Amino acid sequence: MESLIAAVREQEEAARFLVWPGDFDLDRGDHVEDVHLASGAALEGFAGDGTGGTYFFCGEGGEERPILYADSEGRAALVAIGLPELVRLLLVAPWWRDCQAFTDEESRELEAEYLEDQPGLMARRDRAAAALGLTLPNPADALARLRAVATQSGEEFVLTFTPEGYTYEPLFTL
Repeated sequence: MESLIAAVREQEEAARFLVWPGDFDLDRGDHVEDVHLASGAALEGFAGDGTGGTYFFCGEGGEERPILYADSEGRAALVAIGLPELVRLLLVAPWWRDCQAFTDEESRELEAEYLEDQPGLMARRDRAAAALGLTLPNPADALARLRAVATQSGEEFVLTFTPEGYTYEPLFTL
């Protein structure tokens, strides 16, 4: 099976959607700070966002590895188990960082704001998913999965600022 990263790089429309509104850029994988996982597991930055946040693969393996997101404000959370899960989340709920309560109502309000600014958003999303060969969950299911992953990840995925030894705060407060 072809890697999803390679597929995103090859599918220009999908890559553009992931950059915006997904705020996920495969050319921004360097984190601005020296960090490591408290567990000692491998940590590999592979993408970032426009605000200085970074997506990291955790542990050994390929695109099936757990993915940790760290923002530029010293907060982090496990956000997906594997790249396909993350890309599905970014496609159906690019507003995921603003869903602090993980409710359907909150997600629908954010979706309405995005659609107001970008009326063709859903058509673009559907074309991107088709180009990548992904079936999409509904936003409520994607956010429920995000909540489960982010809140049940445990000590294995605690991100530490290496020079000073302090740990990042949780990205979500539940």
